[in-house]
Amino acid sequence: MAVGKVLFPVMPVVEGVSLGTAEAAIKKPGRRDLVVIEIAEGASVAGTFTRNAFCAAPVHVAKRHLVNGAPRFLVINTGNANAGTGDVGMRDAEATCAELGRLAGVPASAVLPFSTGVIGEPLPMDRLLDGLPVALASLSADGWQAAGEGIMTTDTRPKGATTTVEIGGRTVTINGVSKGAGMIKPNMATMLGFVATDASVDQVLLETLLREGVARSFNCITVDSDTSTNDACILIATGRGAKVTSDDDIARFREALDRILIELAQAIIRDGEGATKFVTLEVSEARTRQEALDVAFTVAHSPLVKTALYASDANWGRILAAVGRAPVDAFDVSRVVIDLGEVRLVEEGGRASSYTEEAGSAVMAGEEINIHIRLGRGEETATVWTSDLSHEYVSINADYRS
Repeated sequence: MAVGKVLFPVMPVVEGVSLGTAEAAIKKPGRRDLVVIEIAEGASVAGTFTRNAFCAAPVHVAKRHLVNGAPRFLVINTGNANAGTGDVGMRDAEATCAELGRLAGVPASAVLPFSTGVIGEPLPMDRLLDGLPVALASLSADGWQAAGEGIMTTDTRPKGATTTVEIGGRTVTINGVSKGAGMIKPNMATMLGFVATDASVDQVLLETLLREGVARSFNCITVDSDTSTNDACILIATGRGAKVTSDDDIARFREALDRILIELAQAIIRDGEGATKFVTLEVSEARTRQEALDVAFTVAHSPLVKTALYASDANWGRILAAVGRAPVDAFDVSRVVIDLGEVRLVEEGGRASSYTEEAGSAVMAGEEINIHIRLGRGEETATVWTSDLSHEYVSINADYRS
């Protein structure tokens, strides 16, 4: 189940990036579950990673290798998170890097590993390592959709986004893929996201653009308020195209990158486990952006709000109650205004005089729902995207390991 018909886009080549896949039967046979991404020598690579204290072994290894610089390969497996696996998991992640490095003729430290899937089970290393030569042999500059399919777990469809932007009179391409459907309340990035551009971007600037872009995209989505042990988002700039240096260049590139990151983040919500609704929560007139985010996430995480969304039930009191329990100091509820689409729900501390149940129910019946909350306290705004909570979400997660 997913919201809307979203087709995987035709992805142009990003010079300096090749992608390959294999069917390694890591969890189930007969599906792509191993992805290798080759990065041209001299590229800049930035990353953001989960802040979950139980972060997975590949997260530890990828962060360490990224600090050492000069990544040449990414390797991603699905079906097994290699999280909660202790020293064995660390050895397995390092062995994966070592074997791919040996096959490709690069140091193990030039390989960044990523895993996603079931937590607490050891990797089937024999099958994973056997799949590496197959993935390497299939490397192609046109492998974006296959890679998008190869990183899926409970996703119902691959997620991709592409755009171009003019920099210095030259066309720069930005492509990206992401995966995620459940255990989504990122605290840095998404479940997994990989974005590449042929632009030439300084390492420090690339890190800044990714960090700030993630704050406006992947850090503004939630399906179920659970932060994964394996979250990671990687941004690659191969340097084969135009240089991003001037303030105008940076502004144009930032806008294009943010567009890609937001599209990939929203695709996760549209494909949220059991989702039947795509919900935009905008909070404005807050004192700080963090205050706006706190209110938006309080509403987005409310099981009562999420089940009302699933039922298309215009139970606006659940939204009001969630706003009221958000961590906001000196809250003057008489100044709060809540709109459901074009329908005014709340003003002056209670139900709006213009509200009718018929109008509210008509909005709630749609697949895409906008909720706008004005706090009447300041000028800061934040937007969060979420989904509803359905019977299917429970079924998917009850059966996840079977």
